[in-house]
This record gives sequence, C-alpha cells and structure tokens, in this order.
Amino acid sequence: MHKIRPRRLRLNAMLRDLVQETKVTANDLIYPLFIKEGEDSKEAIKSMPGIYRWGLKTILTEIQSATELGIKAIALFPVIDPSLKTELAEEASNPEGLTQRAIKTIKAKFPELLVISDIALDPYTSHGHDGLIQNGKVINDETVEILAQMAVVQAQAGADIVAPSDMMDGRVGAIRHALDEAGFQDTLIMSYTAKYASCLYGPFRDALEAASLRATESGAAISQVVPADKKTYQMNPANSTEANKELNHDLLESADIVMVKPASWYLDIVKNFKEQSHVPVAAYQVSGEYAMIHAAAAAGYIDLDQAIKESLTSIKRAGADLILTYFAKNYLEI
Repeated sequence: MHKIRPRRLRLNAMLRDLVQETKVTANDLIYPLFIKEGEDSKEAIKSMPGIYRWGLKTILTEIQSATELGIKAIALFPVIDPSLKTELAEEASNPEGLTQRAIKTIKAKFPELLVISDIALDPYTSHGHDGLIQNGKVINDETVEILAQMAVVQAQAGADIVAPSDMMDGRVGAIRHALDEAGFQDTLIMSYTAKYASCLYGPFRDALEAASLRATESGAAISQVVPADKKTYQMNPANSTEANKELNHDLLESADIVMVKPASWYLDIVKNFKEQSHVPVAAYQVSGEYAMIHAAAAAGYIDLDQAIKESLTSIKRAGADLILTYFAKNYLEI
C-alpha cells in the first residue's frame, strides 16, 4: 500500500500558491479612515503607528494612494470638535457636519469609490456613549430616532453604505424605513450585528479623541449620571448564542451586510455568521488588534509583514467576506 504524503503539495512556493485555499485580495478589504476639521491637517495617532487623523484635503491624497493599490471601499470615522459635543448629540444629524462634508468631498473626486459612514452617537456626545442618557441609563428608542436621521443625512451627502455601530435594538429596521421613505432605497446598511464590549477599542477611542465615560473632556456640563461602560448595549464577550439572536434580528430588519467586531478573538462568531447568513459577512480587525501586532513587531517578537498576512488570512478563512482593517494598504504593499 502506498504511503499517504500530504507534504507533496507543500514542496515549493509555486505548489503552495497553486493549492492555497484562502486568498485575501483588495476586493476583500475596507480601509477605515479618521477625518478631522482642517483642510491640510495630518495628525499622527500615538497608539496606532502609521494611522492619522486626516483633513478634508489631505485625506484625498491618502485615498488616491489606497485606490491605486486596488482598494474599493473606505469607512469614515469623524473626530468631532469638543465644542460641538452635547448630551443630545445635535451635531450628529447636521447636514453641514464634518462627516457629510467629507462624504461630498470624497465622492466628488472618487465617484466610484464606496464610502461607508458610521452611524453612532459616541463621537458627538459629551458623555461618550453611543446613545442618549436618561436617569443614568442609555435609552434605546429615542436614540434610534436620531440614528435614523443621521442615516438619511449621510445618504443625502452621498454615502453608499451606512453602518450603525451603536448596538441599539431595532435600529436597522428604523434606518431602513427612514432611508426608503426619503428615497434612498439603494443605500445599503452594514450592521455591526455582534459588537462585543471588548478591551480592544482603546486606541480607537484615542483616535476619535472620544469623551471619557466618567467625565467630559470638552468642558461641557453633563447633567446626567453617566454609565461607567458600554456593557448594557454592547455584547458580553462570553456569549455566542446571543450573537445568533442579533443576527436573526438584523436579517429580519433587512441588513444588507452583517458584521462581527472585533475579529481575531471572535473567529468562531464569524464562522457562525457565515454558516447562517444569506448576506455578506464583514469582520472588523479593530484598533487594539492593530496596535498589538505593531507592538509585538516593534519589540522584535514577530515579523510585521507575516503577522499582517496571517491575521487577515485567518479572518478570511473563518468566513469573512469583507474585512475592515487599518492594515489594508500595508497588506497590498507586502
């Protein structure tokens, strides 16, 4: 009887490439970008090496370099001036707000680029939560009303995809209804379906200059008691069945794309979503994942390029159709 030798398929690089099961391409990647007031600004984010807060002019240069590498989609996250942050997040639905102006500017220069805009109140609230606060609690339905308004305003500005990241109940259905009523039936919704209350968001909050959950950094008065964390609306990292419940709700409410966030520590959830969902599955390789890889590489513990490739391949292998990653350009340049 002949010996079985699976190693034959690993004999050289050409064979390994030929039979490689999982391949990450530019078509799989979404590049998150931070925007800030100031046409020519470019501010380094200390906790995220190589990532910047871009002005409305400098971001066009960054997008140009990304599109030249084949990137077809970006996700925008606004850094809001502290003076505009309030308890009721009025700036979130301002038609002339930073996000809306950025969308218009980008679409004017890159009309074919897919622009994804964030739907959540935390960049706009003086207390740093994703929703309105009443009697010391983040309230759901009143928050959803504002989220729906945000979605319409962003669609009017030219967003191709709106992405609610807040984890309020019923927001996908409310946003879909509001978009349809306003004539934006073709605007997609990419829902942060399973967004876990993770420790891996720290650098992102740094990037957004987000208000502390315990005290405002903007100087604005806060009349409400502020919950100390986001665990009443973001998911418990120990739960997976609950993620399936969230998936079923979002599919019933007509989400076009469903997302798992973070990615690397939640690959089982990504796999479950891929097996159960009839829409594309996205996964967000978040700021903490990015920062950890950079830190380990800077210490000489791992090879940066290999870690980038292996981490993204693992997310794709688990079932993600789309990957939001700050490594998007780096991966395509390796």
